[in-house]
Amino acid sequence: MQFRRAIASAMSRTGGALTLLAQSLYMPVQARRVAPWFAADGDHTLRMDYPLSSDSIVFDLGGYEGQWASDIFARYCCQIHVFEPVKEFADGIRKRFEFNSKIRVNDFGLAGGSRTDKIHRSANASSTFNAVDGDVEEIKLIDAQAYLRESGVVRIDLLKVNIEGGEYEVLERLLDIGAVPKIRDLQIQFHDFVPDAEARMKAIQSRLAATHRTTYQYPFVWENWTRRD
Repeated sequence: MQFRRAIASAMSRTGGALTLLAQSLYMPVQARRVAPWFAADGDHTLRMDYPLSSDSIVFDLGGYEGQWASDIFARYCCQIHVFEPVKEFADGIRKRFEFNSKIRVNDFGLAGGSRTDKIHRSANASSTFNAVDGDVEEIKLIDAQAYLRESGVVRIDLLKVNIEGGEYEVLERLLDIGAVPKIRDLQIQFHDFVPDAEARMKAIQSRLAATHRTTYQYPFVWENWTRRD
């Protein structure tokens, strides 16, 4: 009888967790990935909390409508370089910050080399890799090394990367040219629809680990790497 009561008590205590586990087994892969992120309210906590000040330099790769840049500026009043290659979005961001001299809006993306490319437009999922429904637009990409040289930027306090598959190329370029040790924090969203995505992600993470460590990591959702000072 005592054993039965103990079993019943254990089942009662774990019932909720077991139910959640059972539900998660039937979720699509990406839904399972983002559930812990949403539970942590990561968009409003982890992605915003950094040791920044008015003297900090932030790069926003994948500006979209400028909301993340706006939130970061409102909190820290730092200098921000926004990169958005889709003309409609870049124009909108430029209009949004037209009276803010600390936010520089670039109507191109950063990449491993300078060139033009085609992007499939789909709001914040616009991508040169994922052929989603939507218009196709020609965009300009600039070599990351060339931009750093032209802008005179020698350090970056926070680099946010959300460019729908282009993250692999630009991160590999930054690693190859030795720029990563000059970046204090890298906030990255990797995407799994790029060929060899997982292998390339792990290779990048291995190289980042030489100078940085993770402060949070939600695979194929968001992760942050902070420099080992």
